[in-house]
Amino acid sequence: MPDLNTDKPPRYLRTSEAARFLSLSGRTLEKHRTYGTGPEYHKIGGRVVYSVADLTAWAKLGRKKSTSDPGAGTVLPAKRHAPIPYAGKERR
Repeated sequence: MPDLNTDKPPRYLRTSEAARFLSLSGRTLEKHRTYGTGPEYHKIGGRVVYSVADLTAWAKLGRKKSTSDPGAGTVLPAKRHAPIPYAGKERR
């Protein structure tokens, strides 16, 4: 039987829809975007959209089996962190 999902384009969600998908508030997702700690996003025209695959991949970074499990990665809180190098220079 052929797979009917192979012809479907990737699904994109706006910020409010993506936030509901992740069980976050829209404002929290906006903060993650501002601080660079959130999932990857796309700008189409003036709109920000998230692919479901990117949201799922970002959420999986926080997957743990126990409180002592270091896990595969870390989902940082939506706040300012140490400067990230930008084009070989530190941001101001």
